[in-house]
Amino acid sequence: MRHEFIMSGFGGQGVLLMGQILTYAGMLEEKNVSWIPAYGPEMRGGTANCSVIIADGPTGSPIVGQPSAVVVLNLPSLDKFMPMVRPQGVLIVNSSLIDKAVEREDIRTYRVPVNDLAAGLGNPKMANMVALGALIAATGAVRMDTLFMAFAKKFAAKPQVIELNKVAIQKGFDCI
Repeated sequence: MRHEFIMSGFGGQGVLLMGQILTYAGMLEEKNVSWIPAYGPEMRGGTANCSVIIADGPTGSPIVGQPSAVVVLNLPSLDKFMPMVRPQGVLIVNSSLIDKAVEREDIRTYRVPVNDLAAGLGNPKMANMVALGALIAATGAVRMDTLFMAFAKKFAAKPQVIELNKVAIQKGFDCI
């Protein structure tokens, strides 16, 4: 199996962290992975995206040209990356910030109010983890327990954030 992802949004929305945790989970499952970040000169508030590949076999080039799944957290990201999703692919749309309709019928689109769900948990900064949970539910790229483990390892120095973010990931998963 091979999963190619693009995650995109404004700088500061945690898009790069989403990719890092997903990549780390793939490594924990002993898969071949790559993670390539891309962001503008003003990371916070500018645009940011990353591409992630998780594969059973060699990944080859780390460039993702026609992703199997895309997460968009803002409207500019939808406009830029939605056309790239391969047919039968997955598009996760942050419906808290994006009300534009997706015109493609050859992909599976999931509108998830990630900002609203994170705010309901008491911390709007967890919107990225809600989106990550939705992505895992829609694609099955890694197991949820592995994703939780990757998050816990990444934030081992901040144990107070681990449990609440697990709830955020699960909340996104449950939306799909």
